[in-house]
Amino acid sequence: MGDVFSITFWGVRGSIAAPGPTTQRYGGNTPCVEITCGDRTIIIDAGTGLRPLGGKLAAEGRNKEVDLFFTHTHMDHFVGLPFFAPAYDPSNVVRFWAGHLKPERTLESACRHLMSDPLFPVPPDVFQADVSFIDFDVGATLSPAPDIKVVTAPLDHPGRATGYRVEYQGKAIAVVTDTAHVPGKPNASALKLMRNADIVVYDAMFTEAEFAARPDWGHSTWNEGVRLAEQAKAKTLVIFHHDPSRTDDQLDAIAAEAAAVRPGTITAREGETLAL
Repeated sequence: MGDVFSITFWGVRGSIAAPGPTTQRYGGNTPCVEITCGDRTIIIDAGTGLRPLGGKLAAEGRNKEVDLFFTHTHMDHFVGLPFFAPAYDPSNVVRFWAGHLKPERTLESACRHLMSDPLFPVPPDVFQADVSFIDFDVGATLSPAPDIKVVTAPLDHPGRATGYRVEYQGKAIAVVTDTAHVPGKPNASALKLMRNADIVVYDAMFTEAEFAARPDWGHSTWNEGVRLAEQAKAKTLVIFHHDPSRTDDQLDAIAAEAAAVRPGTITAREGETLAL
């Protein structure tokens, strides 16, 4: 495997896609991130950003094995799945992973529900790649390739969600979304994933005032992201899962405030790549 270890943001909005002139700079697609580990591709979440990512992978034709991990299967993280081009190429191997559905459901059953009448015209049987659905126990450490380790932990979100820490060549990228927090009580799962990580992508959908009014909505704030990153001794914090009503100008203001509190903090933009 090569030595490239990077993360690219294909969708950074939460709840619902928000295209339009006021969201062009940060992007309007819902959550999807691509983590490149040498010549292997790890994807986290299948929001609307998955469609352009899939188009890029199909055009390149070099990523014949792809692992896509779901934090959860709420629509904003799931709706792009039927439009993932590599799943329609018979020369590809595509593995879909989820840990939040057991024991009540399976990932395959969730996918079949999404791609069924009256929600969608064709079932997942139309996929032509070698597709597999893998349900794991949250908290497990997974190894989608010999040199890649994926650590998982439960997050605080309605219907359950899973956070991920991808480790490769001695470095780590943590994706901690969607999760709420209890003020004054650092989330142990988030800290586990963030500990000494090189990059932490954190759910910062709400301002502190918004969170106070919606503490059980399953989302957090950039302020809590800063507190956790400091405690975990993480390096770069990336604010993610932007409120769909948040304009680019409003995100500029949040980005400036967060970077002033913790220098080096980044506010995720669609199309941006961070390399280690």
